[in-house]
Amino acid sequence: MANRINLDMTTVKNRELRLGTIIGWDGSAKELIEQSAYDERSVKKHGGCAGAGQGCRLCELQSPLNQTTMCSNAIVQCQIGNLTDCVLIDHAPIGCSSENAKFNLSMHVGLARRGKPQQNTLNMSTNLQEKDMVFGGSAKLRQAIRIAKERYNPKAIFISMACATAITGEDIDSVAEELEPEVGVPVIPLHCEGFRSKHWSTGFDVAFHGVLRQIVERHPTKKQKDLINIVALWGTDWFTDLLKPLGLRVNYLLDCASYEEIRQASEAVATTTFCETLGGYMGAALEDQFGVPQIDAPQPYGIKGTDAWLRAIAKVVGKEKEAEAFIESEHQRIAPQLEAYREYFKGKYGMVLTGSAYAHGLISVLAELGIKNEAALVFHHDPIYDGAGKNQDTLKELVETYGDIPHYTVSKTRAFQLPQLLKRAKTDFLIIRHPGLASVAGHLGVPTFALGDEHIPVGYDGILRVGEILKGVLARTKFNKTLQRHVRLPYNDWWFNQDDPFILTKDKSVFVDIEKKLEEVKF
Repeated sequence: MANRINLDMTTVKNRELRLGTIIGWDGSAKELIEQSAYDERSVKKHGGCAGAGQGCRLCELQSPLNQTTMCSNAIVQCQIGNLTDCVLIDHAPIGCSSENAKFNLSMHVGLARRGKPQQNTLNMSTNLQEKDMVFGGSAKLRQAIRIAKERYNPKAIFISMACATAITGEDIDSVAEELEPEVGVPVIPLHCEGFRSKHWSTGFDVAFHGVLRQIVERHPTKKQKDLINIVALWGTDWFTDLLKPLGLRVNYLLDCASYEEIRQASEAVATTTFCETLGGYMGAALEDQFGVPQIDAPQPYGIKGTDAWLRAIAKVVGKEKEAEAFIESEHQRIAPQLEAYREYFKGKYGMVLTGSAYAHGLISVLAELGIKNEAALVFHHDPIYDGAGKNQDTLKELVETYGDIPHYTVSKTRAFQLPQLLKRAKTDFLIIRHPGLASVAGHLGVPTFALGDEHIPVGYDGILRVGEILKGVLARTKFNKTLQRHVRLPYNDWWFNQDDPFILTKDKSVFVDIEKKLEEVKF
């Protein structure tokens, strides 16, 4: 693996520079695989891509509009802000902390799903005012660090950068270095200002980078041969039952984790994840810098993916016989119910709208249920992943196993494109990760599964869980059709009549007409 992760630096290289991330593309899944040229990592030019570790320079569609998106700062808040015994100080105006109420709810839900005691998030804000933007806010930051130590006595204190503090040049690194000896715990700067990257997924890397630099044990004196790291979000702990036959305990990173759980990550026997988009950076760094192998296997979705994932883990821990016995028994156990679901879903079409690698896993589950996919939307596309494992190209794995997707769209959570996406492909329901999009889809007459628990589709039982939920979703079809007739979305007839979700990007003359119409409006 190319060593691209430098833990000596406090900053993280953006995904668009490190991995070639794009946020605008439209075509078939096969076409995107060809343009990404994932397997071409040599210095030989191919399809617009250059050598190892440089990513692929795909031509992306530049949208003039942006809706319902997030930023790296918000992602850091939902990751670091959900640690159980560490404080996150958002060095920013108070508005940048507006989502903390939502993340506090997520933490309560996540703790319940993991069987951990309930608590609130340990988040603070320096509440910077206009005068702080002019004269500097370092004094407030020092005060906040001291208050955090006195009030919460945390195991670590994190400082997150925001757009305002990046613009004014706040030196959070120096303040962290200055105050750390005084408070006696790691003080960790996180450079996650919103404009740092065009896609919020860089925020995951920033969060992982911080804990890798200053919390994970650099030189562990012991190895826990029964401990495996799972890089995951707040989802239910289905992994423990899935890995128990291999004699493994799960160490969840990063949401709802404690300082000690993070520290011991370097003592684990391996690292894996429910989504390569989320966990690739953490897994690659633990392998490269700490000697903890990253499991190089397809994601644990669908029968083939779950089989390969378990076998890869079993090979690392020397439990191949146990894995084969478990796989065979699981195939037999789920077969009758799976066949019943396949009969029920005959002739049904679904569409997935989530993060990229996670979407590939979900589509695999739908294929196992006998549900067809003519279209999908992913929120960004990484031509390569940090680990550079041969099985990490999740899109290629999906297409080779289950077939092409004719309409494969890359676009951040832009609700205004949904009418066109739904018009050009058959679909009986949607699976959406972000609830803001789900309500729009519901108003367009399509029943929607708003996937709040990220781990529902994982493993053999995950296929059955999704099947049962989708039966209930399809039962709401009449309700959504009735809703469509009585609710008007804030788009005009001209936009509803368009067939191309990227017409605003491709046809610049549209804006000339819009400007003329605006000039005619009297305010």
